[in-house]
Amino acid sequence: MKRQLQQGFTLIELMIVVAIIGILATIALPQYSNYTKRTQMSEVVMAGSACRSVITEVYASGNAINPGPNGWGCENISGNVSKYVQNVTTDANGVVTVAARGFGDPTIDNKVITLTPQNGSSAAAWTANTTLAITSWVCATPGGTTGVDKKFLPGSCK
Repeated sequence: MKRQLQQGFTLIELMIVVAIIGILATIALPQYSNYTKRTQMSEVVMAGSACRSVITEVYASGNAINPGPNGWGCENISGNVSKYVQNVTTDANGVVTVAARGFGDPTIDNKVITLTPQNGSSAAAWTANTTLAITSWVCATPGGTTGVDKKFLPGSCK
């Protein structure tokens, strides 16, 4: 009699492969979800960049009149700005606040990030008729319950 050679895999070998794939999937899927939310948060940061240009220019020109809250000309305070941006507001010193929406995650939706103009190592403060060089912008999330969870901030905002 001829002995038949084994062709294919045994049931236990296939079960081991399926178990390994299952373990890898349970690790990879949450990480991928966080990664996609971080990339979507970059849209929220970019929504405030138009205001950064305007505010930097106003500070550099030394205007006599403070534009005031939501008076810098770059805000979008009514309606939804985009799929992931609810609104863009500013305060009297030019701090830009961008509210997130559409993520389907309570740690992000209706939470905000702030973009703060810096003069050297401190936050810029408006002074009439004084030119002030904005040297950088700090992207952050306010503490407490109003800010976006820091693990979802893009690399440029950490």
